[in-house]
Amino acid sequence: MTALRLAAVTAGYRGRPVVRDVSVDVPAGSWLAIIGPNGAGKSTLLKAAAGLVPSTGDVFVGGRSVAALGHRERARLIGYAPQTPSLPEGLTVTDYVLLGRTPHLGPLGREGRADLELVSGALQRLDLEALADRPLRTLSGGERQRAVLARVLAQQAGVLLLDEPTTGLDIGHAQSLLELVDQLRKADGATVVSTLHDLTLAAQYPDRVLLLDGGEVAAVGTPAEVLTADRLSRHYAASVTVLTAPDGSLVVSPARR
Repeated sequence: MTALRLAAVTAGYRGRPVVRDVSVDVPAGSWLAIIGPNGAGKSTLLKAAAGLVPSTGDVFVGGRSVAALGHRERARLIGYAPQTPSLPEGLTVTDYVLLGRTPHLGPLGREGRADLELVSGALQRLDLEALADRPLRTLSGGERQRAVLARVLAQQAGVLLLDEPTTGLDIGHAQSLLELVDQLRKADGATVVSTLHDLTLAAQYPDRVLLLDGGEVAAVGTPAEVLTADRLSRHYAASVTVLTAPDGSLVVSPARR
């Protein structure tokens, strides 16, 4: 079953296309990583999938057109975490994560016990319990990134769109966060589409990789199919070596020219 389908999607700003004619199917429960050099259109494509930027072509979630969905219904199906989120002033971490429950609230808009339990669980899973009462503005960059993901988890959407989720995180927290994302999709059947800057992480966690360059699809397939030294050197204008770790996973390493 296809959870997310992009069909000939072109998107951009002020009438200028940034991504062009992108088509890809993302099976339910899978993880697709979008990679590419700076300016390739990765974030724009993710926003187009979320219905947040003007686009042509079609985006379907569970067979339903995103363009035909209202904001609340769309938020029940798609959870989106931007790379640089706008964090409201005056909120604690708990208050902010509770915003993820908004699409599910009734006419009075009041959180119930079940909502609070879901938020508590999201804080626990992202190691944010000790920061639950802290104001957002006092958090470090990495802590803020985890809070953003906790809000998305509390949203309980079936499709998660994560824009550079490891930004600002050290290697330990980056691994922990991606492990959590992987556990979530396996345990709860969530479908993940993320942009990733770190090519080794893109090789080790997602099922499939889509390489963008100049706003167009340069390659799509398994990490082993896409992340070859020749292809990465060509599209990133870099000298790289792709190694195989003892556990069989791929490692993308820069090589001196």
